[in-house]
Amino acid sequence: MIRALPPYTLSVAPMMDWTDRHCRVFHRTLTKQTLLYTEMVTTGAILHGDRERHLGFSDVEHPLALQLGGSDAAALAECTRMATDYGYDEVNLNCGCPSDRVSSGHFGACLMGTPDVVARAVEAMKAATSLPVTVKHRIGIDDLDSYEHLTHFIRTVEAAGCETFIVHARKAWLSGLSPKENREIPPLRYDVVERVKADFPHLTIVLNGGIQTVEQAQEALTWADGVMIGRAAYQEPFVLSAADRDIFGENVPPVSRLEAIEAFLPYVAEQLAAGQPLNRMMKHTLGLFAGQPGARHFKRTLSEQGHKPGAGLEVVQEALEPFRGVQEPVLAEG
Repeated sequence: MIRALPPYTLSVAPMMDWTDRHCRVFHRTLTKQTLLYTEMVTTGAILHGDRERHLGFSDVEHPLALQLGGSDAAALAECTRMATDYGYDEVNLNCGCPSDRVSSGHFGACLMGTPDVVARAVEAMKAATSLPVTVKHRIGIDDLDSYEHLTHFIRTVEAAGCETFIVHARKAWLSGLSPKENREIPPLRYDVVERVKADFPHLTIVLNGGIQTVEQAQEALTWADGVMIGRAAYQEPFVLSAADRDIFGENVPPVSRLEAIEAFLPYVAEQLAAGQPLNRMMKHTLGLFAGQPGARHFKRTLSEQGHKPGAGLEVVQEALEPFRGVQEPVLAEG
């Protein structure tokens, strides 16, 4: 009997403007087991904005984690209570986003400079829920990039009750680099994350940063407890199609690209009936056929017609025309 693996074994990173509820429903057509994350949602947006828009999700999205942005312990605790009531499976605190806007609000990566603040937040969040409370962070920020500082951060937050750390294997420069540059210029240091796992064997350590394929995830899982795939899962979502078989050991064949789109269409139809424009759902599928004959037609049709008033499923059917009756190659076991 195959041992069931925890959801964090493979996850899709929280990505602003990308991993909204439509994206997550689409990703579920490709993988049932992979842990999905919301976009980062600030405590202020939840407490003072449209709560249902920020917290609502579809049942098919489970397992699902809410990522919070904030530093005020009371506000984070209140949002954690709401997340519990909504039925999330995990609440995550963002200590890794390097944008100026985030830093000016004193949350995101800058919190690595104040581990005591993070510890108080985690303690309050833990007291507000029975769900796992996790922290996503960098290996360092600016000149606070020594291994000693990183382990001090982890020990301080662990003492507050955190047992799972999702480690982006790059440091962040909070001044001088844009968020995009912070994803590319600081070198990846998997060796640092592997050392953390060796020094904290009792903690759950999830590797994030630079993972492009399920095969790379499998390699990292020889020492990490989990792997988080970021932009590759959005830009070429078909990488997720073999995850249930190759990562989680499910006896299921990977879905084809066409099967994934067709499984997504009932949800799209439901959202169209609720007044959502077609492009809001289908923009998350644009990379699905990347590298395949007909990919340009698929992407161009959806991009040029999907935003028009009244655009419906007929646009999707037109975009899929090159793939009708085409046999996709079966993914080899990895």
